[in-house]
Amino acid sequence: MALKSHDTQLSTNALTVLARRYLRKDEEGSVIESPGEMFRRVANNIAQGDLLYGHADVHRTEEEFFSVLSNLEFLPNSPTLMNAGRPLQQLAACFVLPIEDSLESIFDAVKETAIIHQSGGGTGFSFSHLRPKDDLVRTTSGAASGPVSFMKVFNAATEAIKQGGTRRGANMGVLRVDHPDILEFIAAKSDNRDLQNFNISVAVNEEFIAAVEHDGELSLVNPHNRQVVRTLKARDVFDRIVEMAWRTGDPGVIFIDRINRDNPTPHLGEIESTNPCGEQPLLPYEPCNLGSVNLALMLEGSNGTYKINWNKLAKTVRTGVHFLDNVIDMGRYPLDQIDRMAKGNRKIGLGVMGFADMLIRLDIPYDSEEGVRTGEQIMQFVQEHGHEASVRLAEERGVFPNFPGSRYDRPGGTKVRNATVTTIAPTGTLSIIADCSSGIEPLFALSFTRHVLGDVDLPEISGHFLEIAKERGFLSSDVLMRITAGTPIGQLPGVPENVKRVFVTTFDIAPEWHVRMQAAFQRHTDNAVSKTINFPPQSTMDDVRKAFLLAYREGVKGITVFRSGSKGGQVLTCGDPMYC
Repeated sequence: MALKSHDTQLSTNALTVLARRYLRKDEEGSVIESPGEMFRRVANNIAQGDLLYGHADVHRTEEEFFSVLSNLEFLPNSPTLMNAGRPLQQLAACFVLPIEDSLESIFDAVKETAIIHQSGGGTGFSFSHLRPKDDLVRTTSGAASGPVSFMKVFNAATEAIKQGGTRRGANMGVLRVDHPDILEFIAAKSDNRDLQNFNISVAVNEEFIAAVEHDGELSLVNPHNRQVVRTLKARDVFDRIVEMAWRTGDPGVIFIDRINRDNPTPHLGEIESTNPCGEQPLLPYEPCNLGSVNLALMLEGSNGTYKINWNKLAKTVRTGVHFLDNVIDMGRYPLDQIDRMAKGNRKIGLGVMGFADMLIRLDIPYDSEEGVRTGEQIMQFVQEHGHEASVRLAEERGVFPNFPGSRYDRPGGTKVRNATVTTIAPTGTLSIIADCSSGIEPLFALSFTRHVLGDVDLPEISGHFLEIAKERGFLSSDVLMRITAGTPIGQLPGVPENVKRVFVTTFDIAPEWHVRMQAAFQRHTDNAVSKTINFPPQSTMDDVRKAFLLAYREGVKGITVFRSGSKGGQVLTCGDPMYC
């Protein structure tokens, strides 16, 4: 299909991803929609949400939405781009489903998972209510098979269903640290073959962290009868979590007490799980739709000198909140219970991408006090203006229906449209479309390959680096060859030290800075922050242990680590396995 003029700003990789996953196809599988037409389809569909509130000028809203989408200044989560204005009309990215301790509940959840995956969503579960392995099942006098065995059932069901014809399903499995089967759960992905459609995380409470710090005991409690089954040394369990995370990247850790302290609707229940990437804690049957502002385009300047365009950022945030609130009404949800929760709490998750690109343009190293300070300043601004936009929507459209009894429902409390407003998502394919760095991650490498969509390899090289290298006269065939081979920037000949400092990449950054940056964004985010603490291959288990404990002390809601080379088929690779 010939490109329209407004499609030409898209990169080759963006066009590849859009054609494979997002653009409309005919019955023969041929693409029948350009990227510009996709943005128009989405803008037109989501703008119709205004009609529910008596707005006559829907065309103006459509143009506002189309502008930020087609200029790549804001993008919603993948299901919205794929499905808005099409028969499926399932627009939410993530869901959490409840699992109670009965076969009926378990297999109801399997069925509901299949329906959600087919519609393009990902799912999270807590398996903490299931009785432990070998516990007595009174109705049959048999023995329970335990949470991990049922996780394999969900994994198999996910494998059998290709989401909406576009992507493989993703799950999050959570187990409380005091569940009797916790050691089996921690090791559930130890062979890098089982549970490939799951990320797994241990839900730890503050009592457990205190026991780790003071060499105390951990009581394992049967969720069926609340009896203590046995006790373990808390440090032994923590060390096992650390070891498996070092070996395989799983499990992650979520700080469940911290998450529930920020639960805006505790009168509706306790949060026990998150979406597959961990950034969205959700109640049972609760969905969320996410969107991200491209910070790389929130700058102004010339001749290599840039500053943040705060007015443009504020305007884009307001548009993003309006867009995401409309998505809630325009979406068609796979289950009635999900529809009720979506419209009852009206949670949205506005976040950012392109942060590393912004820092490079501002000449600020990622792993610096100024870098962390800039991250916090940006997110505080997004949080404040996002909530202001939600307040204005509440004045026009009313507060979210479950507002009475919520944490906002107090004398002098803020009247908001959305129970949550901000989330930092990983923005995997969205950042490819926008041709920017993903989420709040640093550059992975100056040159690397993304393995996406199951069988597509997308080569990437830092355009900012090539631009500066050309301007300052150190771009050469030797430098290009070394970059492509995966040579770290610190070992490149002829590159000025100040350039090396600004173009620091993920494995050059000490884990402490990764964690501190995540914490800086978390301080001004309603939900949670997706951030992978990447470790080079030679990192030790002690490095991982320190990162986990620092994450707790810094106030994040969860942490995921990944030591390069610890898992086959990783998404990002560069030429030299010594470095990445």
